[in-house]
Amino acid sequence: MTNALQSAGDAHRNAGPRNLAARIVPFSITIYGLEELPGHCQVGVSHVLSILDPEWPVPEAFGAFGEHAKLELRFHDVIEDQGGEVIPPQSEHVGELLAFGRHLQTGEHLLVHCHAGVSRSTASMALILAQACPDVPGAAIFEQVLSIRPRAWPNLRIVELGDALLGRNGALITAAVEVYRSQLANRQYVEQEMRSGGRGREIDATLNRRST
Repeated sequence: MTNALQSAGDAHRNAGPRNLAARIVPFSITIYGLEELPGHCQVGVSHVLSILDPEWPVPEAFGAFGEHAKLELRFHDVIEDQGGEVIPPQSEHVGELLAFGRHLQTGEHLLVHCHAGVSRSTASMALILAQACPDVPGAAIFEQVLSIRPRAWPNLRIVELGDALLGRNGALITAAVEVYRSQLANRQYVEQEMRSGGRGREIDATLNRRST
């Protein structure tokens, strides 16, 4: 996680547990970072997708969340294979999160969290929404994510893997790049932070799209 993404997550708090996602899916969605979990134990969550670094302890806050279905995935917030102890998102991870979100019902409430609630969680939520709404364009999917997490910067590798598994033919990738473009227009300092954090491919994709 780069400083820019961490700052984005710290700076933003969800407007409320029930949100605009009801416009395209029959269940509620929420995205949080780790620091927000203890203050939102009473939001009526039925399903939790918990995305953590491999070495991170299980958040104690979940003990106060009441009964809920939970999937815990562990991988780092990176978009390239780096070797060593760094674990990037894999197709198996994305397949698991899609399976977890496949049978959400009307009135249920999905919470997705990562460390800052900006990158891994927003990409994962977008994929779950895209799966639930196969006819909804990628841009509209990410508009829903941005409506509850305005500083989202979705992890490109997760989006790429999910786009392939869902057969979206690059539409979700294109939409994610548009999110990067919009964020860079408002926060130009993020470019250097992302490059220094090994995520220059997201920046390059944005710049290449500008030039076409």
